Amino acid sequence: MTTPIRKVLIAEFGDESKIHIVHDDLPAPPANHVQIRVLYAGFSGTDINMRRGIYPMQKKAPITPGSCLVGTVTQNGPSSSRFQSGDLVCCMSIYDAEATHANLPEAYLVLVPVGMDPKKAVPLIIDWNTAYGMVMHQAKVSKGQKIFVHGISGAVGWALAVLSTLQGAEVYGTASSRNHSAIASGLPGTTVFDYANKDWIQAMKDIGGVDAVFDALGFESWDESFSILHCSGFLVGYGGNLPALTGRPEKSMIPPIAKLFLQNLKFWDGRRATFYWISRDRSTFVPDLAALFELSQSGKVEIPVKKVFTLDGIREAHLTWSKQSGVGSILIDSEKEA
Repeated sequence: MTTPIRKVLIAEFGDESKIHIVHDDLPAPPANHVQIRVLYAGFSGTDINMRRGIYPMQKKAPITPGSCLVGTVTQNGPSSSRFQSGDLVCCMSIYDAEATHANLPEAYLVLVPVGMDPKKAVPLIIDWNTAYGMVMHQAKVSKGQKIFVHGISGAVGWALAVLSTLQGAEVYGTASSRNHSAIASGLPGTTVFDYANKDWIQAMKDIGGVDAVFDALGFESWDESFSILHCSGFLVGYGGNLPALTGRPEKSMIPPIAKLFLQNLKFWDGRRATFYWISRDRSTFVPDLAALFELSQSGKVEIPVKKVFTLDGIREAHLTWSKQSGVGSILIDSEKEA
C-alpha cells in the first residue's frame, strides 16, 4: 500500500527555479527499511551545492534533497523490528528528508531521547555532530588553545565555536557584520572579524598564529587559513562553500583537496592539514550523537535554530541561505503548509 506524499524535487541542476514541490506515492518500506513521517529536516550548504550539482559524489538528478531528519515511525518493512509505530527517531538520511514521508534504512535510525524538542534534535544529527568530530577527534581542541572558525554564525560554525569554548579554547573567527552582536551575546569573549575583508589574516599573525582553523569555504580560503597557523597548527577543511556564497561558477573540489593534503608532505613544516567529512558509517557517529544529546538535555549547550521554512518555502530557503541573520541551524518544517 502506498502513502501519498509531498516532496521537494530537483529535476535538473541549476538555480532556484529548478526546485519544485511535487505530489507522489511512496511505496511501503522494503526489507530492512522503516517509513517515517517527517517532522523536520535539516537545511544547509549541502542543499545549495546539491542543487547546483557540485556536491561530491552526489546522485544525478532528479533527486529529493534533505540530508537529515527527525520524525515518527509509521510502519516497518519486512525484517525490521527495532522501532515501534510512533517512536521519535532521527536519521542522517543523505537524501529524501525534504518530504512529508520517507523510507529509510533501519540501521541508520537513532531514537531521540524522551522529552527532547524535535527542532533541537535536528541540528545535532549533522551540524553539531560534524563539529564534535572536528573538535574532539580531529583537532583535539584543548584548554588554552587559540581556535579560528570561519562563519561562526552558521550552523556548523556556531557548534564549532561553542564546543571549542567548552574545551577551554580562545575562539576567533569571521561572520557577517550583521551577526556580530548575536555572537557577542551568545558567546562572550569571542573575537569576530567581518568576513567581507581580510583584516583577520594580519590580526592572527600578530598574535603568533592559532592552533587550529576550521574552514568550510575551501579553494583560496584554505591557503589563507593555512597562513595563520602557528608553527604546529592544524587546518581542518570541511566544505567547499565559497562558490555558493559568492555566486562564482562551480569548480571541482578535487584540486584544492589534493593541495590541502600535499601540505603535509612538507616535512620541514610543523603545520598540518586535513579534510573532514561526516559519515553515518563512522564508528563515532552514534556515540558522538549520544554525547550531544546529553550536552543538550543537561543544559550545557543551547541549540539555536536560526530559521524554519515550510516545504513550500524551499525556494526562499535557497535564495536566502547566506543572508539569514542570527546564529544556528536552518530547518524545514515538513508538516506545516504555507
